[in-house]
Amino acid sequence: MRILIAEDDLTSRTMLSVVLKKTGHETVETTNGLEALEALEKSDAPEIAILDWMMPIMDGVEVIRRIRAKADGPQPHIIMLTTKSDKADIVAALEAGADDYLVKPFHPAELRARVEVGRRLTEMRSQMTEKIRDLRLALEDIRTLQGILPICMHCKQIRNDKGYWENVEAYISRHSGTLFSHGICPACAKTYYPDILPAPECSDAP
Repeated sequence: MRILIAEDDLTSRTMLSVVLKKTGHETVETTNGLEALEALEKSDAPEIAILDWMMPIMDGVEVIRRIRAKADGPQPHIIMLTTKSDKADIVAALEAGADDYLVKPFHPAELRARVEVGRRLTEMRSQMTEKIRDLRLALEDIRTLQGILPICMHCKQIRNDKGYWENVEAYISRHSGTLFSHGICPACAKTYYPDILPAPECSDAP
């Protein structure tokens, strides 16, 4: 997974990158808040971001606010990295839109654990987005099937939305994914195959 590291301190940035790369992640490194914001606004933005609170040009909290203000597109999982351990500061970071926080100096095992939580949540959000998209497509197909369809009174072909006539089975399969299993109803069996198929049994039901 691609992870953004926004940290102006070279030593801290290097330690973060080494730990994450050993875990199998790909890192994107930036040295100030503006670079971090630009990286997170790209179409191929990293799925997880580790932002230092205190950075040149723009601090981490402001980066979070600007990212969260954008409603369109996927949102990264953001971990705030800070020397601030006061509860009020942590609450401020979370209220700004941070998903998690990590206090400096960080422990490598804790970093890996928090990133793993972010990875799971990111994958869950991605799966939910795909399911919502599939449901919307299915709803559109249902609405199409529920509308008034022009159908030939003789051959029973349906005129599709492009003006072409097609078989009923093909039309329904294309719009709903339904597969047809062909059979013969009793009336047609009696009409077309009277000498091959036995006559249907009479039902005593009213």
